[in-house]
Amino acid sequence: MGEQENTTLVQQAYEHFKTGNIQALLRMCAGDIEWQLPEIANVPFVGKRQSREQVGQFFASLGEEQEVLAFESKEFIAHGDKVVALGHYAWRVKSTGRRFEADWAHVFTVREGQIVRFQEYTDTAAAAAAYRKP
Repeated sequence: MGEQENTTLVQQAYEHFKTGNIQALLRMCAGDIEWQLPEIANVPFVGKRQSREQVGQFFASLGEEQEVLAFESKEFIAHGDKVVALGHYAWRVKSTGRRFEADWAHVFTVREGQIVRFQEYTDTAAAAAAYRKP
């Protein structure tokens, strides 16, 4: 697949996330996908996942822990098998009621029409503060 096809695939994954069709999103992922979020204090669903099943567990935990207030992908940059998505989100942490928002960068690796790797870069301090118990 070329860079445009890879970008379209990643854009479709975001649409599935926004509409809550996580099963369709997971079908776009390789069985042995590597899914990496930065370590954040007190956030239970961060870190590394290494299979489609574990990524499904990530999305289930995300929904249990946080309510999405805003999620916008703003720009996509493709080079070879990499697609970088830049955006912004806002969340409410259910256990504390606190809100946080941040810009983010997501780096996807796409091979043979499937997402094989994902890595998120974001403001970890904002998320940690929102999870901190009063």
